[in-house]
Amino acid sequence: MRNFIKVMKALSDPNRVKILKLLQRRTMCVCELQCALDLAQPTVSKHLKILEDTGLVDFEKEGLWVNYFLSNGKSSPYAASFLGNLKHWLEDDPEIAKLTEKALFCDREKICGR
Repeated sequence: MRNFIKVMKALSDPNRVKILKLLQRRTMCVCELQCALDLAQPTVSKHLKILEDTGLVDFEKEGLWVNYFLSNGKSSPYAASFLGNLKHWLEDDPEIAKLTEKALFCDREKICGR
């Protein structure tokens, strides 16, 4: 039951749900998520750590970048079930649509200038 509660608590924050919806569309780094969500870098990193600890998000280092993406759900059946359903949930939500549109203009090369 502990893992179930951990996943549900992670999903109780709207910004974490938004992060998952963004990562559903493409792999993103912290600075791109920060740009899309208008949140401070430490806040985005904290949310990503919580999502990672629950098995919802995974990451891969690529040089200076840390790329975040939705996990395959193997570490938790609850995370796997949620991620499978997430594809269909909130697709016509106006807030998610606006966020997705904004994320198109959040490019790590422009944001961080590297």
